[in-house]
Amino acid sequence: MKKILILSANPKDTSKLRLDEEIREIETALKLAKYREQFEIITYLAIRTEDLRRALLEHQPTIVHFCGHGSGCQGLILENNSGQMQLVNTEALARLFGSFQSQIECVLFNACYSQAQAEAIHQHIDYVIGMNHKIGDVAAIEFATGFYDALGSGKSYEDCFEIACASLDLRGISESSIPVIKARKRSPVSLSAEKSVYTSSTEPQQKPMNGFNQSVSGGQVYGNMMAIQGNNNQQFVRTDNSASLQEKQLTKQQVILLLLQIEQLIQLSPNLPAATKEKSLRYLGSALEEVKIYEIDKQLAAGNLKRMVQTLKNTIEAAVLWTKVESRLQELSVWFGVGDTYFIF
Repeated sequence: MKKILILSANPKDTSKLRLDEEIREIETALKLAKYREQFEIITYLAIRTEDLRRALLEHQPTIVHFCGHGSGCQGLILENNSGQMQLVNTEALARLFGSFQSQIECVLFNACYSQAQAEAIHQHIDYVIGMNHKIGDVAAIEFATGFYDALGSGKSYEDCFEIACASLDLRGISESSIPVIKARKRSPVSLSAEKSVYTSSTEPQQKPMNGFNQSVSGGQVYGNMMAIQGNNNQQFVRTDNSASLQEKQLTKQQVILLLLQIEQLIQLSPNLPAATKEKSLRYLGSALEEVKIYEIDKQLAAGNLKRMVQTLKNTIEAAVLWTKVESRLQELSVWFGVGDTYFIF
């Protein structure tokens, strides 16, 4: 049985959140789920630092869900003994979760600006979800409901994340790019444990995801992404319909230049709807930010470019734009190691 530890904190000196409703919807989702007997929910309200430590030690949860306030790089907001806010340092939080990496499979921070905590804890936990911006009550509750609806039906954590983001889109809630997932392939021991949850079912087991370490922002996780053999110093070969071409190896500066060129093309597209332009530039900006760091997560950057393409293709006006960015994305696909067909318009 998988234990889901729900932690909530809404100190007196912070804005009021609808946390009770969020917890109720999670419980309802799992009560109605196909595999409801495979989950146990443990809830801690008005969580303090000592409560967090003791809850993890006592219950050894598989999934930890936090709902409340976040404050970006400064930390996560819990409560003190007087019910006032107490800021918990991100590094300290990551260190604590590191002690439970053999038990915890997934952590979900349903709190504003909690991406920093997700990234820190991902050092130890395979699947961590956070929010890259402020998220409203309605969106937070809908995301949680969609996630646990999917989890209760036997979906993988990646699928649960995607379904939860899609749930926001279906409701017309324009915050589906705020949730962020940090994910990587499970170790054999953890993967066996995850499979064993559904052994009582006569239905076929889900296949473990293909590919290697993955980290995706906003929505879709591309689990079937296959890496071209080799390392960052290798030449890559790409084959198109006309000929087999030997691609030159791009430098980081050349990749950044290509991304900036795409950014300029989008900015200068007069017929793109404002909402489409804003959303696509946000995904592109996330990809560009990832490429600029020292240890690049190529899958994270490629995933954000994929989301950019998906955003653009929803508008007729983008067809003209695509003719200008297609060749640049083909060059980038070689560098990212995702293949010619990855950025299909």
